[in-house]
Amino acid sequence: MNEQRQLLSDSVGQVFAALGAAVEFDDGWASIEALGLRSLLLPEDAGGFGGGWADALVVFKLAGRHAVALPVVEALLAAAAAPEEPGLGSIAEGLDGAIAGERFTGVAKGVPWGRRAQYLLADVQGGAVLLRAADAERLDPRCNLAEEPRDDLRFVDAPVRRLRLAVGPAAAGALARTGQIAGALEAALGLSVDYVNARVQFGKPLGKFQAVQQALATFATETAAVSAAAAGACAAADRGEAAFEVAAAKLRANMAVGVGAAVAHQVHGAIGFTREYGLHPFTRRLWSWRSEFGADGRWAAELGAATAASDPDGFWADLVARSDPPG
Repeated sequence: MNEQRQLLSDSVGQVFAALGAAVEFDDGWASIEALGLRSLLLPEDAGGFGGGWADALVVFKLAGRHAVALPVVEALLAAAAAPEEPGLGSIAEGLDGAIAGERFTGVAKGVPWGRRAQYLLADVQGGAVLLRAADAERLDPRCNLAEEPRDDLRFVDAPVRRLRLAVGPAAAGALARTGQIAGALEAALGLSVDYVNARVQFGKPLGKFQAVQQALATFATETAAVSAAAAGACAAADRGEAAFEVAAAKLRANMAVGVGAAVAHQVHGAIGFTREYGLHPFTRRLWSWRSEFGADGRWAAELGAATAASDPDGFWADLVARSDPPG
């Protein structure tokens, strides 16, 4: 991590640690706004930080590591895509409906923090569009397993604005969730290691039992793999087209959630499921984030299609040529 990213990590991490998973929107959003994260991906000549996806990954991982219960990553991504749009933005995986004559009728399902957003971005009919929340006919409040808002916004003949984006809303959301999963896995792993080293059973710490050590070693391997996949996908996005890397990273993160969350709860036993203990804010988010912006089947299908369509003789060489060490 270079000096600039280290400074970003230190300042953002300090604020996120103070907020945590229990913060209410009205109590915590001012602290997020003060960080200026919505300008992170904007160029310096537009008044932004001039950062890239590798810089954004620092924020994504910290948001996951501290289970921040605020729309930090969604607002960052929306502002980068539509910097001239005022207010808080969010992103949706897609729209269930149709556009006719630059008007949309249908539903934006599961919009993160849709009840707080002034506008939202989504992929539809081969491109990205912007919708204003004020044009929604109705908002149906919903939440995911972690009790984070995932609202349905219903539109009837609402105006849309088309956007030209290098990384569309769904892919950007997948990148963000991959980074958040990486951070949450790191936090859950840390809690698990601390617990087994402190908990004594049959006269010795749980961490001294070989089966526990093997399980945690597997957990650590999965966590490291997700961090590497997220870094690789963000590096590819900074270079340009990154559809293959985003698909691979999100699928790898989804797979790791199943292993990591299971091991974390196995080594903690019953205490890991209680609200009083600090594990559940991470595992409930991990289970939720696994299905958001592409569950396993979607990304596996995309990777399979891309591989099947490639030149079999040059696939490995092309794959290696796409890789680049993260900066």
